[in-house]
Amino acid sequence: MHITRFTDYSLRVLMYAGLRDGELCTIQEIADSYNISKNHLMKVVQELNIKGYLKAIRGKNGGLTLGRPANEINLGSLIRDTEQDFNIVECFSEADTCTITPNCKLKSILAQALNAFLGVLDDYTLEDLLAPRTKAPLMKLLFTDK
Repeated sequence: MHITRFTDYSLRVLMYAGLRDGELCTIQEIADSYNISKNHLMKVVQELNIKGYLKAIRGKNGGLTLGRPANEINLGSLIRDTEQDFNIVECFSEADTCTITPNCKLKSILAQALNAFLGVLDDYTLEDLLAPRTKAPLMKLLFTDK
């Protein structure tokens, strides 16, 4: 299973905001911290704001913060919300033209694997990514001057 850059950036934005403990952050700070495009992040932040994962506050003193507590942001749900396509093989698609689909067992095996992948993610929240064991090294990496 492969997640898109959009989902990867979504996770990074939420981790960054979660480490701020309610203090506002900006798209530019996040982009600089991860050395990624501000333009890409703007799209990600907009989507996360619409879906309630982030709260965007406009204005001179505005910024971003988590839209709900970290322990209420389920990783499986986030992945489902940010990934556009779970068709990991052609036969998952409505446009399936594979000639062996009617007799192939691969589709059901891959469907089980995909469900297992998402099932594991369902067992975790953003808070798990920000646990004390990992929080200090992440904060040091993200919030120190480069």
